[in-house]
Amino acid sequence: MTAAQFAQESSSTGEWKRQGNRFTGRITRDSRSAPGQGPDDQGRWPVEPGRYRLVVSLACPWAHRSVIVRRLLGLEDAISLAIVDPIRDERGWRFTLDPDGRDPVLGIEFLSEAYLRTDPSYDGRVTVPAIIDTRTGEVVTNDYPQITLDFSTEWTDFHREGAPQLIPPDRAEMDELIEDIYRDVNNGVYRCGFATSQEAYEAAYDALFARLDILEERLADRAYLLGDTLREVDVRIFTTLVRFDAVYHGHFKCNRQKLTEFPHLWAYARRLFQLPSFGETVDFDQIKRHYYVTHDTINPTGIVPKGPDPRVWTT
Repeated sequence: MTAAQFAQESSSTGEWKRQGNRFTGRITRDSRSAPGQGPDDQGRWPVEPGRYRLVVSLACPWAHRSVIVRRLLGLEDAISLAIVDPIRDERGWRFTLDPDGRDPVLGIEFLSEAYLRTDPSYDGRVTVPAIIDTRTGEVVTNDYPQITLDFSTEWTDFHREGAPQLIPPDRAEMDELIEDIYRDVNNGVYRCGFATSQEAYEAAYDALFARLDILEERLADRAYLLGDTLREVDVRIFTTLVRFDAVYHGHFKCNRQKLTEFPHLWAYARRLFQLPSFGETVDFDQIKRHYYVTHDTINPTGIVPKGPDPRVWTT
């Protein structure tokens, strides 16, 4: 399945290049559309609680971000949640976790149905997270970096009392850090795992661990990446760190050392894990089954490792 799914993202030099996000609509407070209507002429959908459905896989780090932020901000009642099966077949993400194999709200068996309803010519990879308009069944967005930012900035009327301010007033430092972490760590583990040449793999590997070394040093004297306050950037790195030893270290050959062998990064990751909305949204079973069963050119036997013991996160 891996070769067919990711062929379009492999370069002639063996470097893996992630596809862009096809659907980039936004749900914003300044949309000129009335409630119940579609996007305005700038592609902005109206903020409307109960209208949109967030489709995620608990295995996927990009989707996991949106699950954490949705819960941190208290948006569970405003934006409903659908969870796909961690095992994809040739048709992509499936709603086989639901009793009748269909999402009970959207009425579809595969997320690809919503993609094709929105764009019948779409032939790229179907990705999560995706926000679906329940009125039309169309995809509003699969732009995972923007989804969580908009949860913080556009849905403020529906945040729970005392919700964290995940975006600082001055975003410059955080945005630079997010970019570095995305390039070298979040996407870097995939560039290692899906590389098809030794040179591409080693370049991604070196960049990954160089960045982890920098972050290890950064966390020597602070609780979070930007100081004493939890921010969006902490959510973004957590979803990679929590998968590191379980899948990226072995499956993606990111094996210079384990997360547990970085004293400050490991302490930081465990601290995040024990916060509300973080560890309680981690499903190691779904994470491991997705990576080791779905990527059959990397792991052709489909054997799922028994370890590591998840109790290390809480003991």
